[in-house]
Amino acid sequence: MPERKSTDFKEINLNKLKLDLNNPRLPKSLQGSSEQDILQFMLLDASLVELMLAIGKNGFFPGEQLLVVADGIDTYKVVEGNRRLSALKLLNNPQLANVQKGKIQQVIEEIEHKPTEIPCLVFEREEDIHNYLGYRHITGIKEWKLLEKARYLYELWKNTEEDKPLNVAARELAKSIGSRKDYVKRILVGYEIYKKIEDEGFYRIPGLNDTSFYFNYIADSLNKNNIAEFLGVDIKNDRENYTADINEENLKKWTHWLFEKNSENRTRLIGDSESLTTLNRVLGNETARIAFEKGASLDSADELTGELDSQFLNFINGALKQLENADRLVTRVSTSYDDVIVQLREVRVLAAKIGRTIQEREDEDEF
Repeated sequence: MPERKSTDFKEINLNKLKLDLNNPRLPKSLQGSSEQDILQFMLLDASLVELMLAIGKNGFFPGEQLLVVADGIDTYKVVEGNRRLSALKLLNNPQLANVQKGKIQQVIEEIEHKPTEIPCLVFEREEDIHNYLGYRHITGIKEWKLLEKARYLYELWKNTEEDKPLNVAARELAKSIGSRKDYVKRILVGYEIYKKIEDEGFYRIPGLNDTSFYFNYIADSLNKNNIAEFLGVDIKNDRENYTADINEENLKKWTHWLFEKNSENRTRLIGDSESLTTLNRVLGNETARIAFEKGASLDSADELTGELDSQFLNFINGALKQLENADRLVTRVSTSYDDVIVQLREVRVLAAKIGRTIQEREDEDEF
């Protein structure tokens, strides 16, 4: 990547600072909108009133300077710090608000400060800010939602590494943000899949859009071999186009399973790690997969994989191993009998219950 240029610290008048209308943290449906629309979104979604109150009571901390680039004659676009800029604009011009007017008026009545000269770090190129943000927001301590990270990384690829295939670009981007290549690659491929879902209008699933879509479901699914194969995505090997062979019908099914709610407001799948691991087993077994696609519950389909016996024995052996480890330590700890008597009784009761259940099932099988 090109060498980063120098930066200058300046205090810039608020009237010369403009919001980034294409901020990757904004929903795609809002990108390119007016400042008025973005301010309204911020007020409803980003705890902006609380930030206004904090700045209004304490002033603007110079260490939290905005990161900006020149954008016209004597004006600047704020690339990092749009939430703080929104708060500053509303503190000085509360009439800009179309919502939360009562709360904003209450803030105005309580505050002492309305900063107008804002500390800024002026960069020569927006690309230099993006490289910094790539570390801070994706690897660092100031976390973004995963879809925001994905959109940011994808745009960074297209803006700075467009001439390189995704696999090579992932390596370069990983270096620039201090992350791992496989993680960046999975996010980039996942975002291409997300764009296909978005392009299909989220399959007309009620309530599903870019603000309610959980991108981590894609990222986690691509880590499961059978799910990735079901979707038609081979992320393990180097390819020119990782989504060229995607199974559109299966992608639609996957999206409905995870996001379409029934009359009880529940989806067929919960997108947590345990459910996706179970789905991965089910999709790896033809009988179980067919049953699930025909409407069987995930647990019922999982029983058809034949892997529950193995899981059961692993749990039993794991519990035994842990008890053996405790037995090795028992003569060297100061724990009293009263400290463990309840747990030991529960272990005995649970072990007896498991044994009775197996015996009862075997007795029933004999008839």
